[in-house]
Amino acid sequence: MAGIPHKPRLRRELSWLQATSLSINDMVGIGPFITIPLLLSTMGGPQAMLGWLIGAVLALADGLVWAELGAAMPQAGGSYHYLRNAFGPQAAGRWLSFLVVWQVMFSAPLSVASGAIGFANYFHYLFPSLSSREVRIFASLIPLALVLLLYRRIRTVGNLSVVLLGGVLAGCLWIIVSGLPHLSASRIFDFPPGAFHLRLIFWAGLGHATLYALYDYFGYYNVCYLAEEIRDPGRVIPRAILASIAVVGAMYLLMNTSILSVVPWREAEHSSFIASTYIQILYGRWAGRAMTLLMLWIAFGSVFSLLLGYSRVPYAAAEDGNFFKIFARLHPTEDFPNVSLVTLGVIASAFSLLRLPEVIASLVATRVLLQYLPQAVGFFVLRARAPRMERPFRMWLYPVPGVISILGWIYILVTSARGSLLFAMAIFVLGTAAYLVRARKRREWPFDRLPRA
Repeated sequence: MAGIPHKPRLRRELSWLQATSLSINDMVGIGPFITIPLLLSTMGGPQAMLGWLIGAVLALADGLVWAELGAAMPQAGGSYHYLRNAFGPQAAGRWLSFLVVWQVMFSAPLSVASGAIGFANYFHYLFPSLSSREVRIFASLIPLALVLLLYRRIRTVGNLSVVLLGGVLAGCLWIIVSGLPHLSASRIFDFPPGAFHLRLIFWAGLGHATLYALYDYFGYYNVCYLAEEIRDPGRVIPRAILASIAVVGAMYLLMNTSILSVVPWREAEHSSFIASTYIQILYGRWAGRAMTLLMLWIAFGSVFSLLLGYSRVPYAAAEDGNFFKIFARLHPTEDFPNVSLVTLGVIASAFSLLRLPEVIASLVATRVLLQYLPQAVGFFVLRARAPRMERPFRMWLYPVPGVISILGWIYILVTSARGSLLFAMAIFVLGTAAYLVRARKRREWPFDRLPRA
């Protein structure tokens, strides 16, 4: 009606295709093309590819946790709402949901930074004269460019995600189709002596390899952060999660075997732009440059989806009164969380100046400790506390995937590098302290029963 001021709100405008495109963009991204060398070096040989298999199983198990929770609670913010409802909105759920948002302020920028660093490394292939310092500075500018691109309505962003997905599929298919005629079992299974001696160092190395593999699978849950902007979320969210895991898992298997069949693993573990090296060996320098352009497209599409999805988490918590109020602001005319978007983009720009292995390890450890492990436990708590809750999708083979998820996350934490685990624990302690200070001031759990002065 004319004369009534516009009230900003999130809009349900994302279709299944757009939601699945965002998840695949997020999952594939530049991940496998920057982590293959890191993964190989964890165990000193192709036996590290076992990490891909374990990572796939854990991603599928955890994906079923997200699918049930996301379909039952289709609100922007994902884990924030799941933990809040599982452990009680006026009890420990308030603290744990606060910690989810708190860690997103660090882990989301770390995730975006990893993609930006990967983008910059492949850009270095095109311009080898750049110094390492110049490459790092270039990486730090990418998140800022993303903020400018995402500063618009969700419908436009959803359409752009489908376009970006075209580049992702083109790059992956080029690698797969090029490698199939060259598949070599002798190179794929070129294990060094003692590769499978089941000592402590083997299990520790496998844990590190799985950590890198999980980094590449992360993103299947991205649609849960955008749930309030998805049409028919009870049906679309589970389908988008499971479809993206299946598609990406198949692509990873084919891509990795193709690359290792052409590039010996002893050479691959030292490459910063493995996809470009692979195509250059097969077709020459011109093809290596063309693949690099596709890698840049893929990397940009990945960080685009990441920053889009995570910017909705602080917004959802702030709107609910469980995070700092400024993050509840929406753009006055375009209806997107502009304060959250800009803040995460600026932090990501700073993290992009760090080294890639440190960024990935700290990212995974932080998410597992403060989000994924508590959420997997909360899944069972919610089943017990609210058995009659409407669940449009229920976990297949319950409770097996949930148990696998919990055990898998514990394994990742136990085998994490000391520095990354300390970083995650520091985020946990600081976040808990911030929550307690804020809760005492607002007389919220666990101070809600204290007598007023």
